[in-house]
Amino acid sequence: MRRITLWLLSTLTAVVLLFSYRTSTMGGDTATTATATGPTSSGGGTTSGGTSGGTSGGSGTTAGGTAYDGSVASTRWGDVQVTITVSGGKITAVTVPVYPQANGRDRQINARALPILTRETLAAQSADIDAVSGATVTSEGYKESLQAALDAAHLT
Repeated sequence: MRRITLWLLSTLTAVVLLFSYRTSTMGGDTATTATATGPTSSGGGTTSGGTSGGTSGGSGTTAGGTAYDGSVASTRWGDVQVTITVSGGKITAVTVPVYPQANGRDRQINARALPILTRETLAAQSADIDAVSGATVTSEGYKESLQAALDAAHLT
């Protein structure tokens, strides 16, 4: 009887400890948003007319054209938002003010993926771009937000 009680308490303790263990993928995903007034460029993190809360269509005029904010796309690893600058009916700049960066792995993946996605967007002038291998979740959120920004700018 004593062995059974000891075994039951040990098992219960182990289960409680397992369920209380917090992994890096649980909660605490905080993405920083850079929202300030100033010109939008493909390398910077400043936008004008920022939106939040999942809305889209915010716009503002910058030195290089009109900036349009895409919706904030919620992904498994964190939020993604794309801002495009349009001048003369063409996308002239792309920024990503909101992206997953809660841990070192997120920062590493996005440091490689976001420049590729930005370059592809400028070349394609649409949301019809390929996902970046190894950053599929971020790529899908990027394309979702990009499409919302294109819709707000009345581009295809």
